[in-house]
Amino acid sequence: MNTDTDTDTDTGTTTDTGTDTTTDTSTTTDTDMGMLPPPSLTSLRVSALTVYPVKGLRGIRVASRRVDPLGLEGDRRWMVVDAEGTFLSQRSHPAMARVGTAFVRGGGAASPRLRLSAPDGSAVEISAEPREGTPVRVTIWDDAVDALAPSPEADAWMSDYLGTPVRMVYQPDDAVRPTDGAFAPGGQVSFADGYPILLVTQASLDELNRRLAEPVPMHRFRPNVVVEGDCAPHAEDGWRRIRVGELDLAGVKRCARCTVTTVDPATGLRGVEPLRTLALYRAAGGKVWFGQNLVPLLPPASGVDASGSWIHEGDPVVVEEDGHVGP
Repeated sequence: MNTDTDTDTDTGTTTDTGTDTTTDTSTTTDTDMGMLPPPSLTSLRVSALTVYPVKGLRGIRVASRRVDPLGLEGDRRWMVVDAEGTFLSQRSHPAMARVGTAFVRGGGAASPRLRLSAPDGSAVEISAEPREGTPVRVTIWDDAVDALAPSPEADAWMSDYLGTPVRMVYQPDDAVRPTDGAFAPGGQVSFADGYPILLVTQASLDELNRRLAEPVPMHRFRPNVVVEGDCAPHAEDGWRRIRVGELDLAGVKRCARCTVTTVDPATGLRGVEPLRTLALYRAAGGKVWFGQNLVPLLPPASGVDASGSWIHEGDPVVVEEDGHVGP
């Protein structure tokens, strides 16, 4: 898109400690010679990993995560839809930015549970990986996807919070949503906007904040992976292939930004920054760009149910191929 957790409105994320309780803490290449640095010399490291269990709600900071073809395990497998089955986001409902998420472990539950919490302290728990529910057909952008609506209780809770009838829907493993064939043919994606993983470098955010009157935190851009180290701002634009620890990833398309970046997760209010300033130096082709969309390059047998690969905070990041990444 989490056991007991207190919402921290400063960061808009919670932290998964990997224990039975979750504490809410509320995340260059050498171009002179046209060559990339050898792996042993890279200074780039993963500085933060975030999973967003529910599209449009707050994320959960994790120290490590399994990666499957859909991205970080559990990322955006849930979505809020209206009475017609069309997805909702902070674009139309900025109050979604204030709903916390936390993975709940222990208690004898057969499967992990997901807690959603509102600013007033109310909360609801649902299975993080439901296997049963009412089959529904939902729409996200131009895609129609089969989903499950497993919890009338969660539907009622979210409807009350947003002030409009909605349902909480889950994408089961057998509901395949393909990525855009023009940029990532043969891939698949969860309820993320278009691609499995979003990466942003700290250098890119630092450059933006240098231009802003008031700096913004990284979670405004909702990346799954943040990379810090010696690279130029927006170097990720050209990262066609990278290795993160033992995991290979392909850069497929820069990320076009929208008004979600202007929503303050602490208040749920929309402003004009940072999009206005980004548009002054990051606009091209009628869009504003910030971050890189990635597709995991897993072994052919690594389906959603396979073991996949892992990514960890602190993993070295090696740029294996640098060049133009569409569009």
